[in-house]
Amino acid sequence: MHKTLIRIFTIADYEDEEIWLRKQHMSGWKLIKITPPCLYTFESCEPQDVIYRLDYKNRKQSSEYIQMAKDFGWEYLDQCFGGWLYFRKENSTDKTDKNKELFSDNTSKIEFANHIIKGRLIPVGILFLISMILSIPISSLTDFSGGIEYKGLGLFGTILLGIGVLVNTWLTTYCTIKLKKIKDKYKK
Repeated sequence: MHKTLIRIFTIADYEDEEIWLRKQHMSGWKLIKITPPCLYTFESCEPQDVIYRLDYKNRKQSSEYIQMAKDFGWEYLDQCFGGWLYFRKENSTDKTDKNKELFSDNTSKIEFANHIIKGRLIPVGILFLISMILSIPISSLTDFSGGIEYKGLGLFGTILLGIGVLVNTWLTTYCTIKLKKIKDKYKK
């Protein structure tokens, strides 16, 4: 039996996504496919405590990296969403097991958050600023030879642009603050 759920996670919500996927597996639903942007397909299974971990690479990952993860007991699921890699493994009851993480120390967890900022957040922010600059409505633009006249975006276009600006501003701010909190958590 299969089920597909819609769930939206931002680039800063990767830890929340890992927890959500783990809860799904503990409820008897293991992840089998992710369809961008937000469809998760699960297959019925025996409920198990399985840890899910995400990694972000801004290019196709090498078979050597995947094999290294497998050597540490991680099952590679898929790479999607522009570079996110999905792994899982059964949770060990051994409290001293250090192989529950893809990133074994706090420094590498901070570097991971920095990689997300540099690889996704900054480029998206730059594209957002460029699109805002290019979309600024000009109330009137006239060719002095008497030909071309542009009267702006109109009411509907202005409303859509305003909504887009608000959503992108909120999303960029949210991701920036959340990634900073993640980094601060691992600095302690």
